[in-house]
Amino acid sequence: MPSSGERKKERKKERKKERKKERKRKEKKGKEKRREEKRREEKRREEKRREEKRRKEKKREEKRRKEKKREERKEKKRKEKKRKEKKRKEKKRKEKKRKEKKRKEKKRKEKKRKEKRKEKRKEKKRKEKKRKEKKRKEKKRKEKKRKEKKRKEKKRKEKRKEKEERKKERKKEGRLTPQNSLTSH
Repeated sequence: MPSSGERKKERKKERKKERKKERKRKEKKGKEKRREEKRREEKRREEKRREEKRRKEKKREEKRRKEKKREERKEKKRKEKKRKEKKRKEKKRKEKKRKEKKRKEKKRKEKKRKEKRKEKRKEKKRKEKKRKEKKRKEKKRKEKKRKEKKRKEKKRKEKRKEKEERKKERKKEGRLTPQNSLTSH
């Protein structure tokens, strides 16, 4: 059986061993705690990094979306402008065409009117000429008729005169030779 001194020694040794074990256990626990803390910190930092990345991505996405929207508005505006311009040009072209048509129509009517007037004048001249010609012919015809009448009258008078002359001559001759009066026929 061990003596009290040996037992004391044994207990001291045991306590020392226990303390060492406890220290080691606490150190291990501390290390574990620090490791856990470090791991948590790392995880937190990683989460923060991811969050920052997400936030930046979201921001970029928002910027892209706004840019796209702005571009679309710009495009819409440009197309609208182009469409209005096209419409305006079309309107202008139609107006020009309409005016041109109107102008040509006016010109054509004017030409027709002038031609009609010219034709009328021509017709008037022609009728006038015809009338004058008719008048002239009528005058000529009357003149001819008058001359003919005059000529016939003259001839008739001459004939009568001649007849009268012959009568006178016969009478004269008959006075000279009365026997002839019996044989005059």
